Amino acid sequence: MLLKMIVLSSSALVLWVAPLVGLDKRVGWHKSIQGLSLTAAVACAVSAGNIGRKLAEESEILELKTRAIKADVEDEIATEVYVSQAQRQQEAEAILNPVERLERALALTCGDEDGAANVQNDIQAEDTEERRAERVLELKAKGWGKAKIILEVWGISKGGSQKYKDAEALYERLISGET
Repeated sequence: MLLKMIVLSSSALVLWVAPLVGLDKRVGWHKSIQGLSLTAAVACAVSAGNIGRKLAEESEILELKTRAIKADVEDEIATEVYVSQAQRQQEAEAILNPVERLERALALTCGDEDGAANVQNDIQAEDTEERRAERVLELKAKGWGKAKIILEVWGISKGGSQKYKDAEALYERLISGET
């Protein structure tokens, strides 16, 4: 397309200049040839201009497509980074939650063997049970399922273990309103 535009532009220039230089204005048929040549030069110039306009439009469309593709790629990368960051945060929380639960369990079981420590442990156990009850009811209100709540509150995954059965019984008791 570009080559066609160059050829038409060159032809227009040659058809415009050559008859003016090479032909005599005093000869009648020379004037006719000059007129025809000038008409052909104008037609070539118009055709070259149309081709140039088409090339410019195609270039603009191509540039818009390139920008759209680039924006789409950037958006996809940003989305992946956001998802990756959120996933890393969830993984870190999943790693830290069992550690925090273990620390709480160790804090509850550690202590002196005398009566004061047992009283304090009993108070902490009651406080922990109250917090668990509140947490269970809060998660139930959010629409969480039983297995997910037991995993969150007691840190026990679903299965046939005695710990899970005990946690499930406690969950049922808390949900039914018994304390």
